[in-house]
Amino acid sequence: MESQPFAGVNVLDFTWAGVGPFTTNYLAFYGAMVIKVESRTHTDITRIMTPYKDNIPGIERSAYFTWSNPAKKYGITLNLNHPKGVEIAKRLVAWADIVAESFTAGIMEKWSLGYEDLKEIKPDIIMLRTCMHGQTGPLAKHPGQGMVLTALVGLSSNIGWPDRPPSGFYGAYSDFIAPLFNAVCLISALDYRRRTGKGQYLDLSQHEASMHFLASLILNYTTNQRQPQNIGNRLSYAAPHGIYRCRGDDRWCAIAVFTDEEWKSFCKVIGNPAWTRDPKFAVLMGRIRNVDELDRLVEEWTINFTAEEVMTLMQEAGVGAGIAANAEDVTKDPQMKHYHFFNELDHPEMGRRSHYHGPGFILSKAPYELARATLLGEYNEYVYTKILGISDEELVHLMEENVI
Repeated sequence: MESQPFAGVNVLDFTWAGVGPFTTNYLAFYGAMVIKVESRTHTDITRIMTPYKDNIPGIERSAYFTWSNPAKKYGITLNLNHPKGVEIAKRLVAWADIVAESFTAGIMEKWSLGYEDLKEIKPDIIMLRTCMHGQTGPLAKHPGQGMVLTALVGLSSNIGWPDRPPSGFYGAYSDFIAPLFNAVCLISALDYRRRTGKGQYLDLSQHEASMHFLASLILNYTTNQRQPQNIGNRLSYAAPHGIYRCRGDDRWCAIAVFTDEEWKSFCKVIGNPAWTRDPKFAVLMGRIRNVDELDRLVEEWTINFTAEEVMTLMQEAGVGAGIAANAEDVTKDPQMKHYHFFNELDHPEMGRRSHYHGPGFILSKAPYELARATLLGEYNEYVYTKILGISDEELVHLMEENVI
């Protein structure tokens, strides 16, 4: 293995659910040692999220947890509601370069593990705090997960059809925005510490980060007082622009025509039927004014072909198109296979699984390293005895006292 950019960086990871683990994955992929802290009474919530292997529930059987944690992490259990648990956590802080947490504001202070507490232990510590609204302000104490945040940010209300209530996203879309901000901030903090010897306190509001994706809508409202309206799959500057039914069971293809040149190419692909020469479809604004009729006519053509055939024909003609992929399509996608995006790894309870994935980018001089998801408390003995130097006898006592 070539030298990894985060080799030698130690991360004490108190995060859970989506944003936090996705963030620390980036570091673990490229050489950082990440100790993932859970407790036996409060595990990472994704351990109990479906789907389960063979539909059998269990904290080691969640495909969601393994999908969220495809990097090497040293999983331990630690009861932070026990005074001895807090003392052990502080010893781990002394080992760490980065402490990451994603609890609601004030939780770490309750355990005397706030930033000021950490600095007393290690003055150059880098602390990342990534919760819904950040550590200050009127909503700081507001708990919640990504689905709630996606709605609060305004993303959910802008997805749907004009004659129906908002449909929102499938899943917590904001969970895939905030980790990118987190990772860049951590890299910057590590570079700053390398140059100055000083640590950093990173208070990242997932709410604030996610609002970047609505910048144009917010600008339109603040300057023109225009409230965005849901328009389904349509755009005001493209037609046809939608997802059209194709041959087969629930098969669809997206087609997007933006310019008159693309329109000519589109017409050629479908055989230049008589309706394409109707003056009302000749230019973009005419196609938009008659979009209902246009969509119906387009689908009368697409229904005769498979989604893959429609996509190929359109792409070869320079028209934007892509199948509306389902799960099977995604796992068989030739481009994903080319990049070795999905990988098989052995799991002690679920067996060989193929849905482990990397970071979605490739560094030219440092390949990433995948690892199966850690089991609950799997590395207790290693971390407590080898890293902290706790004796086997003391470890047993701590387990009997429900500290570990």
